[in-house]
Amino acid sequence: MSYIDVGSVCSGIEAASVALEDKGFKFQWFSEIENFPSQVLQNKYPGVPNLGDMCEIPDKLLNNEINAPSMICGGTPCQAFSLAGWKKGLEDDRGNLTLKFVEIIESNDLIRKQKNQSQTIVFWENVEGVLKDKTNAFGSFLASLAGFDEEIKIKKWPQAGVIHGVKRNIAWRVIDAKYFGLPHQRRRLYVLAGGTNYYPEDILFEKGSAANLNAYEGKLKFKKDGQDIEIFREYTDCLYSAYGTKWNGNAAAYNGSLFVSQNGRLRRLTPLECERLMGFPDNYTDLPKARPTNRYKAIGNSWAVPVIEWIGNRIASNVAEHLTISNSDFSLLSRQIVIDKNKIVFDLSNGPIFLENNTQINTSEVPVNIKLGNMEEIIDIHAPENFYISPAGCKGILRRKQERNLNINPRLENVLNNISSEWSDEKIEKISRVQKRGRFSEPLKSTKDSELQLTF
Repeated sequence: MSYIDVGSVCSGIEAASVALEDKGFKFQWFSEIENFPSQVLQNKYPGVPNLGDMCEIPDKLLNNEINAPSMICGGTPCQAFSLAGWKKGLEDDRGNLTLKFVEIIESNDLIRKQKNQSQTIVFWENVEGVLKDKTNAFGSFLASLAGFDEEIKIKKWPQAGVIHGVKRNIAWRVIDAKYFGLPHQRRRLYVLAGGTNYYPEDILFEKGSAANLNAYEGKLKFKKDGQDIEIFREYTDCLYSAYGTKWNGNAAAYNGSLFVSQNGRLRRLTPLECERLMGFPDNYTDLPKARPTNRYKAIGNSWAVPVIEWIGNRIASNVAEHLTISNSDFSLLSRQIVIDKNKIVFDLSNGPIFLENNTQINTSEVPVNIKLGNMEEIIDIHAPENFYISPAGCKGILRRKQERNLNINPRLENVLNNISSEWSDEKIEKISRVQKRGRFSEPLKSTKDSELQLTF
């Protein structure tokens, strides 16, 4: 069987392997330095070496210590580009790892050229905030990939676009995972590149128009295996890596999208439910003695598996849409941002977009064919007791809302008030002490009968 061999940079817990390993891809090596994700890799993929620090990969390639694969994928650290991060872009060492990623591609291509092999397929993912980075990190990244001597500077980077460079052709597109079967709003930037005879727009974009999207119609209240479940939105906000430690201090704490009411009691989403929201197999990160905070962080930093699978399938099947993004296409003249005669950026956001031959192409965050997931499939009714919010915790969320004059989901506020009002301060203190000791005979069914089920 022929396959596409892959090297993975900033591998995390390897969403790419989950998505692609049975789709015609074979992973040659990983590169991850954090302890817990590295443990996951060792547990799940013991036969694939973890090279550790990505900065050492160029030398390893040039010294023939590792294979030079057909494709390299990665998501270099996004904190420097995220609105939640430091916003330092290329002034941040983590931002500069993006340019180290390009050095890895260059070294890989050099070795492949010596063996008369095709140029590397480049697959890169990041937060969409990189498009607004004040240091123009994205312009530097694209220029380096394309083979230009200077960074590409434009006023506003589009959410979808194409550059045909002197070394490589590049296409990028922002895609939202909530249209790929996950009830999880996760908009991410996907970049695909290859040699000058490779047209990544044929893979990343689609003929046709974005699906006519009906509003989510998932139920907010339902029964699951006899449990009364209520959610507060049909899909969740984007999972973030700090959910395990900041679940009550983020915007999602107030719109309710990361909370579940089960039998009248409020709780956080569990790591298992977060795995499902990202498309991972159940208990993928549940290693022996794994801490929930480590699992939350690793999951929140990963990729949405179904989106990677969709892109990977199109790469592996050599999809040829023949979209012909060209500076000679009269219909695209208004979408050309001309830097100079050799540098043209095609702004392909804000469709509909028609080519000269009247072919319509979809470059939006919504695919031509969508699949909507639902939270009922995500919910695990066997959530451990320590994920439930104590009455005191509910009061704290309400107090913070009042002190900061924050908006809150009305139904969530009602649930918080109901739980808080049922308990005296003395009873809250008593329950909190027991919760800290973790001494429950079984998950409590409701705030009204929970006192009967506590074992002191």
